[in-house]
Parts: sequence; C-alpha cells; structure tokens
Amino acid sequence: MLIALQKRKENIAEYVLYLWQVEDLLRALQFSPEAIYSTLVAKTTGTDEQQKENIFNWYMQIVELLRKEGKEEKGHLEHTLHLIADMHNLHLQLLKLPLGEHYRATYSQLVPELPRLRTLIESESISDTELCFRVLYATLLYRLKGGGERVVEDTLAVVSPVIGELAMMYGKIERGEIDLFEEK
Repeated sequence: MLIALQKRKENIAEYVLYLWQVEDLLRALQFSPEAIYSTLVAKTTGTDEQQKENIFNWYMQIVELLRKEGKEEKGHLEHTLHLIADMHNLHLQLLKLPLGEHYRATYSQLVPELPRLRTLIESESISDTELCFRVLYATLLYRLKGGGERVVEDTLAVVSPVIGELAMMYGKIERGEIDLFEEK
C-alpha cells in the first residue's frame, strides 16, 4: 500500500505495473488472509499495528475487487485498465498536438516493432498503450524467471522510452504543470 501510494504520486506507469504484480502475488497466495498477512504485512518494518492493519485491509480490498470482477485466476483490475485507457487518450492527443513533438519522435521508434509485439502478446484488440504495458509486464516476469537477457533488453529499449515519456507527460498534466492545449 505504501509503495503503491508513492508510485501513484511519482509515476503512473510504475503504479500500474506494481498493481499488476500485487494482483499476481495475491493470486499466488491463493487470497488467503493468513498468507497475505504473514507474507506481505507482518514483516513490514517501520510500521505500527494500525499501519499494518491498514496495509492488510488494502490487500484484502484488492482481493475483493479481483473476486468481484471475476479475475481470480487472470486479468487485471478495471482500475488499472481505466488508467491505461486515460494514458492512451493522452497518447492519441500527443500524436496530434504541437506539445507532442518529442513524444511522436520517441513513438516513431516503436511503431515498426508493434506488429511483432502484438504477435508475442497474442492480442490484436488492445490499444498500443495497453500492448506496451503488457509487454513491459511480460518482460518483468520473463526477467524474474531468468529468461534471455538480449530479448528482454531489445524489447525494453523500444517500449520503455515511450511509456516513460507518456507517464511523465501524464504526471505533469495531472499536477497542472503543463496544459495540453496551450499554444506555444
């Protein structure tokens, strides 16, 4: 919970990927309250009992959402998919507006790789932005399993800059630091 709150403030992309990890971790723990507490909460350092209770309740709320949305075995919470949809809307705006000049140049490096990435992820019906998130998450899982570093690095080299810049722009707009429609 504490990490999620920090990531939400600092980087929307890291926040989404972190929540996806939490979903999978809760599934691995079979949604067991005892396992969640002993594995994820009890060992939390620098927190008092009230904070531990809040952290435990946060995990259990995610469990409840996963169950409510029918995603006990796979899939991602609607909350994160809505955030990705918001980011995709920003992506579409940046492809058109003067403010997106640098983003368009970054994105153009990814465009030739999109068909290959769609084949890897096996999904034709998702947005380019969601595809990038799925690729980043799959790459993270691939790394955890000890997969081929060359493939991982090549993929990250084209996807990470796009999502990184999109997340940065999203954060700046959300904080009111830039106006998407402001004339230069």
